[in-house]
Amino acid sequence: MNKTILCTGVFFGLTAVIFGAFGAHGLEGIVDEKSISAYKTGTQYQMYHALLLLVLGVFPKISQKSKKWVFYILASGTILFSFSIYLLTLDTILGFNAKPIGILTPIGGVLLIFGWILLGYRIFKHFN
Repeated sequence: MNKTILCTGVFFGLTAVIFGAFGAHGLEGIVDEKSISAYKTGTQYQMYHALLLLVLGVFPKISQKSKKWVFYILASGTILFSFSIYLLTLDTILGFNAKPIGILTPIGGVLLIFGWILLGYRIFKHFN
């Protein structure tokens, strides 16, 4: 499981850098400033959670079962939150209406919050 967590963290980190570079250099003049700001938020949150997954993957004090749950919640939250923002930002470029998937962004955000809470609970429980 640790290898999966670490590989996912690396993948999220790598794609956050690629998407961030695209957002910084490829979107200017194509989409409005508000969309660029939202896109940047997506890449930042993706990177934060990529780094968190790398820490989770090497953290020895949490059981594998707990790591698995935290991983699934954080990975799902990252995909729903960040990737829905990317699609919403790029929908005019990609030629389709992504507005219906806008509901996925707050669901992803709630999953990210829940993942942090679960991780905090597991750490607190272990050190208590």
